Amino acid sequence: MDHKDSIGVFFFDLMGTVNDPINYSELAKYTLGFQQVLQAWHYSDFPWNEETIRKKIETNDLSKIIVAGALPGTVKTLFSKAMSMAGKNPSSVILVSFNEYGIWSDKEIERAKALLICAIRDIPYEIAAMPGDAPVNPATMIIGGGISGIQAALEIANGNTLVYLIEKTGTIGGKMATFDKTFPTLDCAACILTPKMVEVNQHPNIRLMSYCEVREVTGDAGNFTVKLLQKARKVNVTTCIGCGTCAEKCPATAPSEFDSGTTMRKAIYMPFPQAVPNKYLIDAESCIYLKTGKCRACVKACPVPDCINLDEPDKEVLIKVGNIIVATGYKTFDAARMEQYGYGKYPNVLAALEFERLLNASGPTGGNIHYRTQDKKGNWIFSTEAEKPEKLAIIHCVGSRDKNYNKYCSRVCCMYSLKFAHLILDKLPEAEVFEYFIDMRSFGKGYEEFYERIKEEGVSIIRGKTAKVEAKNGKLLIRGEDILRSELIENIVDMVILSTGLEPGEDTKKISEMLGIPTSDGGWLEEANYNTDPTGTFRGGIMLAGTCQGPKDIPDSVAQGSAAAARVIQNILRGRVTKDISGLTLEEIENHINEISPIQV
Repeated sequence: MDHKDSIGVFFFDLMGTVNDPINYSELAKYTLGFQQVLQAWHYSDFPWNEETIRKKIETNDLSKIIVAGALPGTVKTLFSKAMSMAGKNPSSVILVSFNEYGIWSDKEIERAKALLICAIRDIPYEIAAMPGDAPVNPATMIIGGGISGIQAALEIANGNTLVYLIEKTGTIGGKMATFDKTFPTLDCAACILTPKMVEVNQHPNIRLMSYCEVREVTGDAGNFTVKLLQKARKVNVTTCIGCGTCAEKCPATAPSEFDSGTTMRKAIYMPFPQAVPNKYLIDAESCIYLKTGKCRACVKACPVPDCINLDEPDKEVLIKVGNIIVATGYKTFDAARMEQYGYGKYPNVLAALEFERLLNASGPTGGNIHYRTQDKKGNWIFSTEAEKPEKLAIIHCVGSRDKNYNKYCSRVCCMYSLKFAHLILDKLPEAEVFEYFIDMRSFGKGYEEFYERIKEEGVSIIRGKTAKVEAKNGKLLIRGEDILRSELIENIVDMVILSTGLEPGEDTKKISEMLGIPTSDGGWLEEANYNTDPTGTFRGGIMLAGTCQGPKDIPDSVAQGSAAAARVIQNILRGRVTKDISGLTLEEIENHINEISPIQV
């Protein structure tokens, strides 16, 4: 940029048309402090179109326009055309996307100012915001034992480096361990995942710490001290032989988390048959002894002396690491929040993960589809004693693409819904299956072909919003629309599956505050740059992997786990790690720009 250039700054926020989340008045005042900036406008200042923008350019003799804010790329063509109409260079329209750099509110306004001065002075932000580096401890901690965390752990450990894999539940595997098949290949999920789980447990460079939570992280990039809470399993993982005698004798039951509450488990239990570690643990909240001081049936039944210690306390553990990968995953939308679909009211309106378990060969019915019924104690469970449904409907976008809940698309719902339809027909060949969708988003490799395949299998695919599910004569009545036929429709079915979207995991907010990583407006952990640094964060030595950052499918989660691991290995090989960008002040960035820029203000 020539020092004589005259600049206009236009603040555009498509996402804040009512109440702007960022103080654009303050940003405008900041940019006008530079002699090159002659004008700064907010999108509400004038009725902007090609002609009005052209007049602003000509009146102020502007040679450069900076469009800053949320999603500025959506209006670049408009500004480029206006520049051309004014006889200026249309390529002199510069975009400053706040979303790419995790700027969602006034909390990040200093970073917004830094991006603006970089655009004014023609210095890339990544060059201007260079915080230096520090020595790195080669040990790495990974928070979360799902497929992303497992992939990252194996990649780093195979580089002959120590990895602590922290998992808050009794087994690694995450949500993928509950799946029957993966789309679009319909490969067995367990066949892909279980060998990796076993490799993690046997790897000499991986310290697997299941049933463990991160309580506190202190220190700086390259030298973190982590306080862990190792919850008491109350079963010795070294001596437990996994025989199951204890569970057979245990009188207490609780809904199985692994089976999404579709069946009951004992208070002493193994999460699922292929769990890693393949050992039992005790649920303190349902154990009779821990609540009343009476019982001890499991201790009496256990064939291994002193294997079960019901009085074992939790303990704190301190570890030191140089890099941290966050792979804490997601939770599914609570379908009960959308009362119109009757989830929680009608027993055979199912959420997606419940249906996954119903389809799974290791699930409560051995993979056979049956109605949900009450057991003798009044628990609603799946049982092979119940009848099988003949008509099933799958409703897409439950909790996604809805301004009342989550505005974003959860990406995977269309595809797993199509997978459900295929598996239903595989297990119930005479069944009728209906898919109710808004838009079909088959975005990945082989996904569109999978969609076409499902259509050929005889599934009734209906485009339109579903309004309501209600009971009628012991069945379920679906009211909705078919927009291709321009008509309202009703359909009576036996079972409804709700394709629930993805939301940030329960611990996301706590992890965000603990590690100093901001979250997006949807609550997901925020990466350093969505396009160029999707696994990095503004905290030095801390990376993201998988669905803690946003909705994604299994292949993308695996790829991101490997990418985060590559960043860690790079730090270890050079023996240095980049310090916190978030720790840089605006003044430091301005000073650095003044040192490297030939253009003076």
